[in-house]
Amino acid sequence: MRIAITQRVERVAGYDEQRDCLDQRWSTLMEKLGIDLVPVPNGLLSADRWFERQNVAGLILSGGNDLAHLPAAVNSSPERDATETALLARARDMNLPVLAVCRGMQMLNHFLGGSLTALSGHVSCTHTISVIEQAPLLADYREVNSFHGWGIQPKDLAENLLAQAWADDGSIEAFVHRQLPWTAIMWHPERPSANAILDAKLIRHIFFSKDTPCA
Repeated sequence: MRIAITQRVERVAGYDEQRDCLDQRWSTLMEKLGIDLVPVPNGLLSADRWFERQNVAGLILSGGNDLAHLPAAVNSSPERDATETALLARARDMNLPVLAVCRGMQMLNHFLGGSLTALSGHVSCTHTISVIEQAPLLADYREVNSFHGWGIQPKDLAENLLAQAWADDGSIEAFVHRQLPWTAIMWHPERPSANAILDAKLIRHIFFSKDTPCA
């Protein structure tokens, strides 16, 4: 199975370069699950047409880069925002499964008309989460890694999204789309955690099952 995955943008002043980057641990994780990743270049003239040509079975929105519209955005990338917007629009038309991780979850909520709230205590740490009973694939999660300064409070959540898990401060840690096969999580499955088996099960379900993820 081939799955497209978006990349963070890093600007390297010493080389006057702008680079697309992806944590190597993504490839290690997905290879074990029988998935070949297709990294998405940022700055394409027609990201949606590129996406169609790749013949992929789904899309992952990875972490990194603040969304450019946020106040005091850090290491933002308007070209990445534009790329992911085009990809989501095409994935919606094609009814493809999407997994949105951390910044990807923020982007997905923003794409659908939601907003974001600045958070404290969510950068480079772990914290507990609470999960609704109707999300059996998340039921065994107790604590997740956390690397985000922006999050989604219940008031921020876009229409047609259903919250599945929350941090102790009330911010949403996972949601699904009510109609589309789209799932979003705030934690990073590619990074070390005690949830490796649970994350693998979740990813398999999203991309190998035709059922609605998590719900």
